[in-house]
Amino acid sequence: MRKKNYREEILNQDNGVLIKDPYQYLGHWHKLLNCKILHVEIGSGKGSYWRQMQRMYPQDGWIAIERNLDVAAVALKDFKTEKPNNSRYIVGDASEIGMWFASGEIDIIHLNFVDPWPKKAHAKRRLTHQRFLNVYLGLLAENGLVIMKTDNQQLIEFSKEEMMKVGLEVIESCDSFSSKEYKKDAMSEYEEKFSAEGLPIYRYVWQVRK
Repeated sequence: MRKKNYREEILNQDNGVLIKDPYQYLGHWHKLLNCKILHVEIGSGKGSYWRQMQRMYPQDGWIAIERNLDVAAVALKDFKTEKPNNSRYIVGDASEIGMWFASGEIDIIHLNFVDPWPKKAHAKRRLTHQRFLNVYLGLLAENGLVIMKTDNQQLIEFSKEEMMKVGLEVIESCDSFSSKEYKKDAMSEYEEKFSAEGLPIYRYVWQVRK
């Protein structure tokens, strides 16, 4: 994505949604968002899924995490007037997530069409590599969930193996998923694109067994 000329303005404004210092809320996210169930979407892109889901489930709390500054600016540019009480946005790298949330604080982690890093040498960068999964396990609540959607078969097969290695149990699986048929889930911009192209969408749900 090309650099957005409004990036600095958006990321420096106080819009009530962007969290510039997530470390200060460690252990206090449920209180901040006044929720019982806390969702965290890692690699949220332009925020389409995050926006839709916070409206579909206003009783839950929704945190989006995105490291690309220009993509984050696109996601946040319309929040000058819209300030939902149940969601926040973090601009940062997922490798730091263990410093932003307390043990057992997250109820559901969402991974939607994350970068597959197809080269074998880059496997450790995948958000479903064991080095990330072990961090997630420390942050997820008892019976917490990891929900993943992707169009990449290689990534889903890799993820299934990695999840099994760390003890996450698959409780739902679909290799031809459609959000249009499953009304409880929103479509991200990537899902809309890949579905329109006729590509298969994989959706899997894993659960923590503590």
